[in-house]
Amino acid sequence: MKRTITLCIAILTLVLSTNAQTKLGTVNSDLIISKMPQLKQVQERLTKYGAKLDSINSTKVASYETLVKSYKDDLPTMSEAAKKIRANEIQLLEEELNKFRNNGNQMMQLRQNEFMAPLYKKVEEVVAQIAKEKKYTQVLTTNGNQFAYIDLDHDITDLVLAKLGIKE
Repeated sequence: MKRTITLCIAILTLVLSTNAQTKLGTVNSDLIISKMPQLKQVQERLTKYGAKLDSINSTKVASYETLVKSYKDDLPTMSEAAKKIRANEIQLLEEELNKFRNNGNQMMQLRQNEFMAPLYKKVEEVVAQIAKEKKYTQVLTTNGNQFAYIDLDHDITDLVLAKLGIKE
């Protein structure tokens, strides 16, 4: 009986000491970002950049439409060689226009990432500060289960690399 009680106390002590070593927290970084006053400025900058891209696109479309109209108007009086040259110009401009439209979405995404980076960095710094103050070893984001903070004392990457015989 005494042995059973001693074993239970030992197991309880082990469980409690293991739990004391790690402390896990969560953070909703998207919610925090959505409430940051700097977000409005980012959105305004993105709107301006989008308007600039729309303006460039409108200019390209107008140029394309003018070229097509001119081609149609001049078609009855053009030679076959001139028709081929003008049709080729129209095709090239159409390809350029499509390429610009496709790249426009990527350019907007890149610009958004660029503008949002300082906000995410600020949140990351504050999360790390709070995690250290409150002695969290890990903090997960609630919107994606990514680590927002991890105490590197609990990182076993170097141990795994050593066990595998991989040197940095």
